[in-house]
Amino acid sequence: MSADRPINADVPAPDSPVPTPPETPKPPRKRQRRRRQPVPGALKAIAALVVVALVFIVAAVLGGSGGPQGDSGSAGPAPTPAPAPGGEAPPSQSAEELGYPSFATGNTTRVGGSDATANAAAVALAVYPSTTPAQQPAAVVLASEDDWAGAIAASVLMSAPVRAPLLFATADGLPDATAEALDALDPQGDKSTGGAAAFAIGDVAAPEGADRVRSVKAGDAATTAAAIAKLRDRLFGSPPAHFLLAPSGSPGFAAPAAAWAARSGDPVLFAAGDRLPAPTLATLKRHKKVPVYVLGPSSAISSQAVREVAKVGNEVHRVSGEDAVANAIAFARYADGGFGWNVNDPGHGFVLARDGSPLDAAAAAPLSASGTWGPLLLTDSATSLPAPLREYFLDVKPGYTTNPTRAFYNHVWVIGDQEAIDSSQQAEVNELAELAKIGGGE
Repeated sequence: MSADRPINADVPAPDSPVPTPPETPKPPRKRQRRRRQPVPGALKAIAALVVVALVFIVAAVLGGSGGPQGDSGSAGPAPTPAPAPGGEAPPSQSAEELGYPSFATGNTTRVGGSDATANAAAVALAVYPSTTPAQQPAAVVLASEDDWAGAIAASVLMSAPVRAPLLFATADGLPDATAEALDALDPQGDKSTGGAAAFAIGDVAAPEGADRVRSVKAGDAATTAAAIAKLRDRLFGSPPAHFLLAPSGSPGFAAPAAAWAARSGDPVLFAAGDRLPAPTLATLKRHKKVPVYVLGPSSAISSQAVREVAKVGNEVHRVSGEDAVANAIAFARYADGGFGWNVNDPGHGFVLARDGSPLDAAAAAPLSASGTWGPLLLTDSATSLPAPLREYFLDVKPGYTTNPTRAFYNHVWVIGDQEAIDSSQQAEVNELAELAKIGGGE
């Protein structure tokens, strides 16, 4: 990205009311559509606010900047609320009613569902607003709420050419948030998905009246991941450039794999401590020359398991930190040829989630493959930012000398409600992501 096209030049000031975009009626489909039901209020509010934020962010990327020089703290005029029917002005809304600052600040946007299922639905609608057929995905992935490893492995299907966002389901049916998001997304399948409109991972209910649902047989973490990797090869029509080997017994260490899989198309496989499971081994043997990157320290995936990979003939590298927070930072910084985020400077997007919520990591993965593409970072507290993460944000904090409109900007997606990551921590992240004046230039 050039300095002439900063990331968030057009993002409105935090205290400005944000209009909710009107819904556009969909043209009729040839086949019979599922009966629409009212969208639950909580999901509708989350999705609408997230869509608005994403529109502003992407507009900044596409439109660039070029406004007059000035102080970075100045805010543009607030949009004028539309008159209510009958010509009367609408009642004023407080910042709290608009969701500020808990929904968004100048440099952060929250996806604040009460659980991973709601967060996945909101993320899917943010990436695919679905107000027109062109904004709808060709397919979606339905993963089990009880299978975090399968959900992380399935994140690879968000990569091009399939581009299928993740939703959660159960064996008994579709949660309300998933059902309503699926109705809005209305996937129809196309050549890139092999004609499938949905990929059901394991024992999950198919949408009511749905056709063209492709099931992926699931088992333990390694079995499910191997099956998804095989499906990925058929859909993509090419072998992967790399494999990411994650620990099935340490979800915090495995969580950052979801974001990279969605961004890169590199499949996630699983190891179990000292053991390389048979499905993982079989997958590697099919692709003996594909490099393998081990995510996590030896306490999560042992050196013995790494040696087993090397015996197959694959080149092996380890990316790790001593705990889940440090591990995610190490992965965000890592670069080896075409593998790794290599985010060591300003001007990037980030996704922040709790270290104990691997389902949220999978739910948020589409945000790492769209908008302000960026790595997943983890916090181990609801109220305070871990010191290593604060130091990392300081290292990549953006700055300018003379013209803030020509600077690079950071943006952070915050995943989860106030119980997961509260407003005080979000405010601290906002401060660390804020553009700062450096040097003595005028």
